[in-house]
Amino acid sequence: MKIYKIPSELRAFIFDIDSTLYTNQAYAFEQVDCQVRQFAKERGITADEARRQVADYRKKFAAEHNGSKVSLGNTLLAFGVPIEQSVQWRRELLEPSDFLGRDEKLIETLKILQSKFKLICVTNNPVLPARKTLDAIGVSEFFPEIVGLDTCFKSKPALEPFETAVDLLSKASVADRGYEIKAENCIAVGDRYDMDIALPLKMGMGGILVSGVEEVYQIIKSVL
Repeated sequence: MKIYKIPSELRAFIFDIDSTLYTNQAYAFEQVDCQVRQFAKERGITADEARRQVADYRKKFAAEHNGSKVSLGNTLLAFGVPIEQSVQWRRELLEPSDFLGRDEKLIETLKILQSKFKLICVTNNPVLPARKTLDAIGVSEFFPEIVGLDTCFKSKPALEPFETAVDLLSKASVADRGYEIKAENCIAVGDRYDMDIALPLKMGMGGILVSGVEEVYQIIKSVL
């Protein structure tokens, strides 16, 4: 876990989901590969050729952007696959319950955090498979709102998903706690610096980079 910044007046957590709130290499791979296979099917090429094209594009992007990573949604967009099509593929193809199970330790961790802070998820998956993922690991109740790929039709690290998350957090906080939440009151938690942390830091948020759910368990020690 690497802590970049903890806001002095912390009021909310913005969590990534995949490879952050669970650690499962098989599902992490399948999330990407099922879409690449669908892309191959649509283009009439082999899955291996599609994988090579995606890998080559990501390598080229990193070389041209100081090592920064690019999301799969934006990679497919570069190949002419609209974000709306990516959304539909993910809705149809992703079944997290085939890979994931209830995580009691995460449930206890989020229960403590929710008692002190507002929580929301921002993900590059559509809301439906994201909600299925939270259901599968047993933490859906802690996240009344999810900002997904089909919320703004923008893939992280775009600004819009994070701005939307702050707005939703603030409205919920005003309704039941009587105070607003601004970017500087939020901390972003995720497993990819380029996607989950870099932009929130520029927006004035805090940031914690994790390598998986095992490090999410430890966050309580850092913020309470």
